[in-house]
Amino acid sequence: MNDEVARDSMEYDVVVVGGGPSGLSTAIKVKQLAAAQNKDISVCLIEKGSEIGAHILSGNVFEPTALNELMPDWKEKEAPLNNPAKKDIVKYMFNEKLSLSIPLPSFFIPTFNNHGNYVMSLANFCRWLGTQAESLGVEIFPGFTASEVLFEENTVKGIVTGEMGISKDGEKKPSYQPSMELRGKYTIFAEGCRGHLGKQLIAKYNLDAGKDPQHYGIGFKEVWDIPAEYHSQGTVMHTLGWPSSGPVAGSYFYHGENNQVYLGYVVPLDYENPHLSPFEEFQQWKQHKDIKKILEKGTRVAYGARALIKGGYQSRPKMTFPGGLIVGDNAGTLNFPKIKGTHTAMKSGMLAAETVFEAISSDRLGLDLTDYEERFKSSWVNKELYKGRNWSPFLHSFGALFGGVLAAIDQFIFRGNLPFTLDHKTPDYACMKKASDCKKIEYPKPDGIVSFDKLSSVFLSNTNHEEDQPCHLTLKDSSIPIAVNLPIYDEPAQRYCPAGVYEVVEKEGEKVFQINAQNCVHCKTCDIKDPSQNIVWVTPEGMGGPNYPNM
Repeated sequence: MNDEVARDSMEYDVVVVGGGPSGLSTAIKVKQLAAAQNKDISVCLIEKGSEIGAHILSGNVFEPTALNELMPDWKEKEAPLNNPAKKDIVKYMFNEKLSLSIPLPSFFIPTFNNHGNYVMSLANFCRWLGTQAESLGVEIFPGFTASEVLFEENTVKGIVTGEMGISKDGEKKPSYQPSMELRGKYTIFAEGCRGHLGKQLIAKYNLDAGKDPQHYGIGFKEVWDIPAEYHSQGTVMHTLGWPSSGPVAGSYFYHGENNQVYLGYVVPLDYENPHLSPFEEFQQWKQHKDIKKILEKGTRVAYGARALIKGGYQSRPKMTFPGGLIVGDNAGTLNFPKIKGTHTAMKSGMLAAETVFEAISSDRLGLDLTDYEERFKSSWVNKELYKGRNWSPFLHSFGALFGGVLAAIDQFIFRGNLPFTLDHKTPDYACMKKASDCKKIEYPKPDGIVSFDKLSSVFLSNTNHEEDQPCHLTLKDSSIPIAVNLPIYDEPAQRYCPAGVYEVVEKEGEKVFQINAQNCVHCKTCDIKDPSQNIVWVTPEGMGGPNYPNM
């Protein structure tokens, strides 16, 4: 008996994968162009989170450049941008008690100038963009994953959604729902940093040929309610230095609305010491006197973590292939010196929309739309990325203090136009040294006041997965964690994961690598940093993962 279930198929002009700023901007722009020319162009967008915004996390100071172009009347449409950035502070932290404020940071480091920007929740902004897209006729399907790419004769024809109701053993449960084909004349992959399908497309079409490897960081975020006397709405603070002793990590501390602050910490994933725990670094940073004095009177209300892309200009892959494009963080458009990627992601999506709309309107289907690259290269996005191209390599090569000075000189004096481009050729995972060659790091225990453990933190992310389903954190070789990673690197997955997913436990006198997939917040760090490149993140059932409220 044939156990196969026939898949339904739905056809659209444009299929968009991912409900973040780049995907939603793509969908909106296509519909705007269609309306302006009185054309009927169908657009659908799928989002793996339970709703638009559920998987969106960003310590966000928003630059409205792209939004002004996409929707000049965004104020009338009540975009959730109610908190203008009023003051920039940059501090270098020497230790737990000593810090130095850098005078006139916006003058000496122009990329840190936030005049005209807004402190906001990106999750709520995406929810608003979603309502705008739907009002234009975009069909949005939250809770659906894109599990694989549809190919026909080397051309992308759409995506296949993930099956629902499959047990751990691979059997169909009573709740089983088959996958579905969403076919498009063009498919736009806007999955965010380290997109599951974007990664496959880059490899299949060799889109990163001649480019530096992509580089990443792991970013944390917490939302706190604080007393009014400590709140300074619109103040934007960044720090460098302590507690980081290896990678050039940094923090943000943004004063939002309603006596809330958004704070977080970013650790570049090219760090060398396998004993380092990015989560613990973040918790330790909160013990600095400047931070602790504010938080110890407040209440933590949300937590999350997400990898961010920071390779920049040198690492941006070719973004087109037959039948589709990759946009936004999936393609590395974040401007790391600015610590901003929303406006650049949106613009990359808008340029993609213009490109596919023209192609569909002229009946040019299934092509490699290389004219998108020309559009991108002549846009302000590319100019931004070019000016910031040496920032990360300076920090990586010369450290926080001296590298930071060189990066500041690059931006302040040369405005990002130095006559050379630095490279960073080593992939993040390959930067890790042997555990025996590195100093073990003893982190202080959480105090339960300003610092916390992983599991209580994950609880605040509202993360949930259907327990009886195949594990979405797959191993190419199940023996490697214990046979290779443990003796050489002290199995760093135990520490780089921000959600306590990976553990080394003893069972019947033997060490076992345990995967607690239910805890996964979909940060993608394991897919990036595993030194053996043995972990492959694939999509779980739709609606699984975090449910961020206002991150």
